Amino acid sequence: MKALTLGPEGTYSHRAARAVADDIEFTESVTGIVEGVAGGAYDRGVVPIENSIEGSVTESLDALAEWNVSVVQELVTPIRHALIAQRSEFSVVASHAQALAQCRSYLETEYPDARMEAVASTARGVQHAREDPDVAAIGHPDNAGDDLQVLAEDIQDKTSNATRFLVLAPETERTDAGGKSSFVVYPNQNYPGLLLRLLEPFAERDINLSRVESRPSGERLGDYVFHIDVEAGMYEDRTKEAVAELESLAEQGWVRVLGSYDTKHVLY
Repeated sequence: MKALTLGPEGTYSHRAARAVADDIEFTESVTGIVEGVAGGAYDRGVVPIENSIEGSVTESLDALAEWNVSVVQELVTPIRHALIAQRSEFSVVASHAQALAQCRSYLETEYPDARMEAVASTARGVQHAREDPDVAAIGHPDNAGDDLQVLAEDIQDKTSNATRFLVLAPETERTDAGGKSSFVVYPNQNYPGLLLRLLEPFAERDINLSRVESRPSGERLGDYVFHIDVEAGMYEDRTKEAVAELESLAEQGWVRVLGSYDTKHVLY
């Protein structure tokens, strides 16, 4: 099985993907991962979807609304950020934008004069630190290797820092089995109480919503796509009934069922 995730080697996405496949390739675009799976070039894709500190990864949400794929598993992994550099003096901190944000308080307190540089991944930031002694990186402490120093560990603002990753598969592998289900809904209309009406089919059937998020559709200002996660599987009659009602409410647009799946907690 061949999987695609964010690279280069050593990213948190790579660490999560190792729980899915041994044959792993890399790209620096979440959209590229989703497109690669949708086009059949890869059996699996692993994308970050939500962090406990910084919230949802919007590029992942937008890609899931654009391409037809299925979600077959959720991976939850703790995030341990370390400050890594060639030396203790530097003027730039390079890492993924999410990692920089997750360590905001530490960096503002300890290195208020350092310039923050957002790069494609935490592993790419470590590469920059390896190439430039004036650059420090934020990444997993194991990424330091033998040639970089770990100046500080567990620098994330909250010790409970964790990230959810979705394991993607081609649309044909969508399954109804699992304790959670995800949907993307584009109602293609807007009126008072619309979101309430979209969520009522789940509430009326005692289905808990674990996440609801809106993203601009890109069609026009004020027009939105909704991402909904529920704690129920599509194998359940109540979920099927709720989705059928949801599809009726969104008949001017569309409802994409990403599938049902279970959660695996990954430690490394």
